[in-house]
Amino acid sequence: MASIFDPLVEIIHSRTLDSWKERNEKALACLFGSRYPKRAEKTVAIRAPDMRGSDSGVPYAAYIHPSNADAGAYGGMSFVVFPVENQPCLVAMVIGTQGLAPDEAILGRPGHARKMQAISTWLNHRFGAGEQVAWARQDPTRIDIDVPESIQRAWSPYERVFKRYGRVLYAMYRPTEDRAATAAALTAMLDVMFEERGHTPLKEFQEESGDTQSAWFSHLMPATSDGKAVELLQHRRFVVLQGPPGTGKTRMARQILANQYGGFGRSVQFHPGTTYENFVGGLAPLQDGGSGEAGLGFRFAPKPGFLLEAAAEAAGAAKPYLLHIDEINRADLGKILGEAIYLFEANPESRREIDLPYDFGPPFHRQLYLPGNLHVLGTMNSADRSIAIVDVAVRRRFAFLSLWPNLEVVMKHGCTLTQRAFKELVSIFVEHAPDEALALVPGHSYFLESDEARARVDLRTSLAPLLGEYLAQGYVSGFAESIRGYMQWLESL
Repeated sequence: MASIFDPLVEIIHSRTLDSWKERNEKALACLFGSRYPKRAEKTVAIRAPDMRGSDSGVPYAAYIHPSNADAGAYGGMSFVVFPVENQPCLVAMVIGTQGLAPDEAILGRPGHARKMQAISTWLNHRFGAGEQVAWARQDPTRIDIDVPESIQRAWSPYERVFKRYGRVLYAMYRPTEDRAATAAALTAMLDVMFEERGHTPLKEFQEESGDTQSAWFSHLMPATSDGKAVELLQHRRFVVLQGPPGTGKTRMARQILANQYGGFGRSVQFHPGTTYENFVGGLAPLQDGGSGEAGLGFRFAPKPGFLLEAAAEAAGAAKPYLLHIDEINRADLGKILGEAIYLFEANPESRREIDLPYDFGPPFHRQLYLPGNLHVLGTMNSADRSIAIVDVAVRRRFAFLSLWPNLEVVMKHGCTLTQRAFKELVSIFVEHAPDEALALVPGHSYFLESDEARARVDLRTSLAPLLGEYLAQGYVSGFAESIRGYMQWLESL
């Protein structure tokens, strides 16, 4: 099936510089009035110098900002193909050697880097077949940093490109013989570039563009299923579901306990007052059961905590047991575990045991071990900055699985208003939030009301206060005005 990108795909795979400028001019001209609006033609200019026979220059064809001069160094964001001998052209997003201007606002926005990283991940998963075919820089503006040496070694045919332009390349795709993969890479990169310039594909291409965007966006906020969490539990035993509020972490954990574990287990909740004695075990006051004056007081006796009780129940069974710890980051897990942290090893070479300070009775008495069928699933709210799991030793012992807001759930259960509100808020976070703030984007549970009248009330009374708290705590200070503008829209509903 013919594609608008076929002329450009042919250039990338042709391995010749014959009529280089003319062919690239025609390939670019094919895009306007067909895939992108005709007016989008004014947002790019072609630069394709013929450098055959040059020992020092590196041939290229670049779609650059039209404010740049016709010759010499250029600046800003550009899409570039680099031809090399006996290889397909390298496809890249590049900052002109003249600097970030006139695209400093685009290149400095977290969303642009985030999109390119997601596209790179998607291309590797979809077309890499176990090899790395795409790469993207964490921060495009860091033109003081070269392409990683590992990439340069693996992609050695493009050595001259890296030597001359390595510091200004910020996203790359190395084509294989699969031309459909090349077309997919072009679709993703060019759609983003023209969108950044204010132009989306024409109506007849919007469904295709949306499918491509959904494919790479799934690597930006990947969906996590019950099955994936259970598989990880079976492999690692100790898992934490982390994510923003409203992404269904507790709901997923309870469903896993009820369905995959058949209800065999228990749920407990951590809070700042949770202690080692609550979780592992310690002395607790018991009313003296005697008579007379001696029976009017209390005595202290060993009392097992949540972990000891769960381990005891698991030890007496052949099937897996699940201990679900809700809000696991609301307490200092390192202190709560104490020496019991030694037991949290998914696949120890031999059974690990610790000595307990008291005799807690059968089956452990004064030595605790964790039965192999005991699994622990914690849930962690990434928006709660009051107390967090920061201990490296603790992090090493738990596998972390992220839950993100899910558009499919909102599209299935929400109304037109909540769907719009969800998309706009996620877009604000994706475009403007630094990495540490992206994990705060409110989840889909805030947007599931199917009745529009009730949705207006819910958005103003549930979502708006959460965003107000983010502002008050300074969590979204870098893009506060965008959040305030969104909240003003909510208040106008």
